[in-house]
Amino acid sequence: MNVYTTDKIRNVVLLGHGGCGKTSLVEAMAYLAGVTSRMGKVSDGNTISDYGKEEQKRQISITTSVVPVEWEGVKVNLLDTPGFFDFVGEVEEAVGAADAAIIVISGKAGMEVGAEKAWELCEKYKLPRFVFVTDMDIDNASFRQVVEDMTEKYGKKMAPFHLPIRENEKFVGYINVITEQAYRWKDKEVVECDMPEYSKANLQLCRDALMEAVAETSEEFMERYFNGESFSEAEIRAALRNNVMEGSIVPMSMGSSLLCQGIYTLLDDIIKYIPSPENREIAGIDMKTNEIFAANYDFAKPKSAYIFKTIVDPFIGKYSLIKVCSGVIKSDDLIYNEDKDVEEKISKLYVLQGGKPIEMKELHAGDIGAIAKLTAARTGDTLSTKAHVIRYGKTEISTPYTVMRYQAQNKADIDKISQSLQKMTHEDQTLKVVNDAENKQTLLYGMGDLHLEVVTSRLLSEYKAGIKLYEPKVAYRETIQKKSDVEYKYKKQSGGHGQYGHVKMKFEPSGNLDETYVFEQMVVGGAVPKNFFPAVEKGLQDSVQSGPLAAYPVVGVKAILYDGSYHPVDSSEMAFKMATIQAFKKGFMEAKPILLEPIASLKVTVPDAYTGDIMGDLNKRRGRVLGMNPTTDGKQVIEADIPISCLHGYCTDLRSMTGGRGTYEYHFVRYEQAPSDVQEKEVAARAGKTDSGEE
Repeated sequence: MNVYTTDKIRNVVLLGHGGCGKTSLVEAMAYLAGVTSRMGKVSDGNTISDYGKEEQKRQISITTSVVPVEWEGVKVNLLDTPGFFDFVGEVEEAVGAADAAIIVISGKAGMEVGAEKAWELCEKYKLPRFVFVTDMDIDNASFRQVVEDMTEKYGKKMAPFHLPIRENEKFVGYINVITEQAYRWKDKEVVECDMPEYSKANLQLCRDALMEAVAETSEEFMERYFNGESFSEAEIRAALRNNVMEGSIVPMSMGSSLLCQGIYTLLDDIIKYIPSPENREIAGIDMKTNEIFAANYDFAKPKSAYIFKTIVDPFIGKYSLIKVCSGVIKSDDLIYNEDKDVEEKISKLYVLQGGKPIEMKELHAGDIGAIAKLTAARTGDTLSTKAHVIRYGKTEISTPYTVMRYQAQNKADIDKISQSLQKMTHEDQTLKVVNDAENKQTLLYGMGDLHLEVVTSRLLSEYKAGIKLYEPKVAYRETIQKKSDVEYKYKKQSGGHGQYGHVKMKFEPSGNLDETYVFEQMVVGGAVPKNFFPAVEKGLQDSVQSGPLAAYPVVGVKAILYDGSYHPVDSSEMAFKMATIQAFKKGFMEAKPILLEPIASLKVTVPDAYTGDIMGDLNKRRGRVLGMNPTTDGKQVIEADIPISCLHGYCTDLRSMTGGRGTYEYHFVRYEQAPSDVQEKEVAARAGKTDSGEE
């Protein structure tokens, strides 16, 4: 592959709902550009971008892949992203590296929630965008319906650049709105044809809207427009390019990836209207001067790059995918990673074509490539030189909230699983492994059930390590509500020295659930010598680890040692510790013990129409709705306090209730008394374990 300068590069991310045809569209573009000699199919598992075993098995995209194609002397880096919401982290990484987007919509399925989310991402990152309607070869596909739906939702900025020609319900050609010419497909060629009578009125409407947009780009054009003058094709295209770049116009086109129809014009339009990186801005911080470094994809500035994605594959190795932000990066360059304070030499520089690496000598500012075997590098790191140390802001990645605990199927694989998951977290920023020592469990956080299912499957197929997923244990606590006064005498005689420890203790609530226990001694007259006080406290420390009620950690207890007795020969630290442990069990159970459950502060963001359903569901989950706040984009944020135990499975239920439009986030806030039925269930579960000898 040739080396391309910044002005000859286009970085385009393909976004859309799962199954709308993004991968097939990339395949058609690659075929037309001569990257492949035959088009692969998702159903056959032989596409360029879905090269992973898991992707081929499930016939969906799971990771973002880069497929560069060369067209008319320009390099188009296509970023094919997953459409399923569980892999949103991959989409966010790709959007952060792109300069424009193509929102893919199936003409058969119509406008889906994935397209709405794609639009929101483009708005967030201020990305110029196209809309491409696929599946036009299917009988009941409707380009007009998609145009109407999108115009209703996003206003007059939706601008069809092409209109379909249908004969006998078959997609046979298209009309170019700018040139007002009709074309039809004849084998693989496109030939000019007569304009169908039924298309003329619609063409006029679309063209009028386009001319109005062109007129609004300057006062001179506006004057000419009102005087009834026409614009030349060059003027129209130049004006439309500015409109597209600033996002005031969103071109709409259509075609069939399967038949490779409409793809040629799409590639042409990408080059004509989508900005090269030199038209985009990017800035970092110069770490030596602490001033803003306006990189702006200028090849003449000091070299710097941003790692937007990491691939750690047991078959193809580790690659750090970079976007060059300034300068020219070459193989054999020494690069400095400021985040990790490491200087490394680039042994080889690549561009990835799906899973196939192609070696390159250099990459210019704005280009996307890959560096192999950067040991310390992670996604989000900045690469620059020691002479000019630069740091760029990290891409915002969604936080995972779906959690399951996992156990190794084979105990001998525990270390292998840990190492494999660590590699997978380097690759996938929405996957988190948390060791919950307190509850003796290891937790796996992901974006949804499918995400965790894919991780489990990949562990088995790629790393040969099996795990099982279970519902996580809830971190309950135990405390007391009343006072108790107990004594316990620990006495053992077994020949020689015996064991003797005698304590009288009071237990009461300390009033502070943030601390485990408070220990006080009020012993008068040396009934218990001072040197045994630490042993009594050690007994308390051991006791609060696992409470007598349901074996959960104890909080908020005040223990007072006020009396006891000792034996000058038989008393020992061990005896007083054992006496305290038994006194604690007895005193705790006499002081009205209760179970405390963790409460989370939950925020659910949904379109207005779903608020009733959400609030009803939260009530069923024992949630307390605290209020609702409208957002700027017409949604509602519902705030509630809810027991963490009631959030299991919430991700799936929320998507089901809102058609995938709802999002949520939560964090732990405090402990509250658990209802009696929850307490009884946990106490019974503890009794069951004890009976079966598990403890």
